[in-house]
Amino acid sequence: MNPLLVLALCVAGAYSCGVPTYQPVVSRVVNGEDTVPHSWPWQVSLQYLYNGYWYHTCGGSLVASNWVLTAAHCISSSNTYRVQLGKHNLRQVESGQKTINVIKLINHSQWNPNRLSNGFDISLIKLEESVESTDTIQPACLPPAGFILPHQFGCYVTGWGNLQTGGPAPDKLQQGLLLVVDHENCSQPDWWGRSVQTNMICGGGDGIISSCNGDSGGPLNCRNADGAWEVHGVVSFGSSLGCNYPKKPSVFSRVSEFNSWISTTIASN
Repeated sequence: MNPLLVLALCVAGAYSCGVPTYQPVVSRVVNGEDTVPHSWPWQVSLQYLYNGYWYHTCGGSLVASNWVLTAAHCISSSNTYRVQLGKHNLRQVESGQKTINVIKLINHSQWNPNRLSNGFDISLIKLEESVESTDTIQPACLPPAGFILPHQFGCYVTGWGNLQTGGPAPDKLQQGLLLVVDHENCSQPDWWGRSVQTNMICGGGDGIISSCNGDSGGPLNCRNADGAWEVHGVVSFGSSLGCNYPKKPSVFSRVSEFNSWISTTIASN
């Protein structure tokens, strides 16, 4: 990992990344489920202002004391944004939550909103103030640069996205087990074909569970050999035919492709 990023992630003092105070309950459930409150403490809710009210639009991951990683397609220069951290239930005021305004939005320079299948669907958000790590708010660990997850490796997608195609959005943060589909399989013609690139990760495709509208920008959480959780993916896109569509797994920007961009962007801004 780039030493600048290590420095950025280690300013948390007594708190280390990737080891939540409240441990998630991980099981091989086939449908999404409520998370243990605050068990994914780097998860944030990105919200935009409309007619005087704030609305959840995307997820994201805290990667430094005042930086959030999300998807570029979540960002519009015409919107005003804020971030809520330390949240479980979006409809309740919770002890330890923080609400912080956004002061800078930086999409990857190669992101093209008209060519989603090119990849580079990744963005960094600078917060108006730094946040201290607590039991409910902690920075994410990122994977080593270039790391490729093996086929069928189990990871968890988290977010407040719709529970099903066209369905309601949950109040409580959800988690769902996704098995990684390697590029060789995901790029087969009857899967995603040429729409998936090597700077992406596929997860799911069994027709049972996937990310959905509102999960965009959120993390794909995978546990490393030392037991710490790393954010390997940023939710990018799914099938236009609907969530949970067979052979159309959720597609994530692969974070390990962007370690240098993340560290350089944080250091220079």
